[in-house]
Amino acid sequence: MSLDQYAAPAVHLMVNGQDMTIDVAPSKRLLAILREELGLTGPKRSCEIGRCGACIVLVDGAPINACLAMAYQCAGKHITTVEGVAQEGEGELDPVQRAFLEEGGFQCGYCTPGMVITVKALLSHTPDPNEDEIEEALSGNICRCTGYGGIKRAIKQAVKWRNGY
Repeated sequence: MSLDQYAAPAVHLMVNGQDMTIDVAPSKRLLAILREELGLTGPKRSCEIGRCGACIVLVDGAPINACLAMAYQCAGKHITTVEGVAQEGEGELDPVQRAFLEEGGFQCGYCTPGMVITVKALLSHTPDPNEDEIEEALSGNICRCTGYGGIKRAIKQAVKWRNGY
């Protein structure tokens, strides 16, 4: 008998600003709930061991690997996926998203949602990061296409826009 066969308790979440209560089997990871139950495909399924960063989301403002977090552990928390990053109600991209587009911060795009979330988290607590802080922030994200040049340019451009210069 698998854990999925037991009654799934209801869990209250706030996902991208929307209040919701969903039934969550004890064995379900946050990534599965986001993608399969809620249809949010920004967080990607890739390594499933927390090394690549493709599944990173914000939980109460902190970046976490959704492939490692059990969904029930997120009860009562605020979860932000890349789908929730664009400026609410304005129909405009967030400066980080716009910088990734304008500076060529992606190639195939698979890692981009996790990168954008990671950069949002970095800039929320370090508004003007230096090169070492950028390197440290990106250490949990793997991009196999770009060589990181465009990604770093995008971060620097987002910093300029956010800081008004």
